[in-house]
Amino acid sequence: MNVWSNSAGRRSTASLAFAITLLCASGPAGATGNVARGQTLYKGCADCHSIDENGVGPMHKGVVGRKAGSVAGYDYSPDLKNSGIVWTEDNLDKWLTGPQAMVPETKMFFDVPDAQDRADIIAYLKEKAR
Repeated sequence: MNVWSNSAGRRSTASLAFAITLLCASGPAGATGNVARGQTLYKGCADCHSIDENGVGPMHKGVVGRKAGSVAGYDYSPDLKNSGIVWTEDNLDKWLTGPQAMVPETKMFFDVPDAQDRADIIAYLKEKAR
């Protein structure tokens, strides 16, 4: 019996578990957001959204922590309005990954496939759209 190879295997398993824990604890999709980069990326959202005014899409002022479908004066799809979703960082990440997968009858059709881009947009919204 080789004791060294057994302890090396345990260390390897422990290291892998530690790495997975770090990735899961670091936020949406394992990425840390950059507010400045998020602001630049948010310009692509501006065709439909703004921070302070409803447009094609609802305003984003106060979006983090807000119940989906609750901005006064915006005509949401019934499915989104009745979804019960609260816009946490995790839910925003899922939404930006594929809004139609999260709420099939939503009006939102745009997705953000890159995890870092999503994290940066969410960081921007969290900081600037309070």
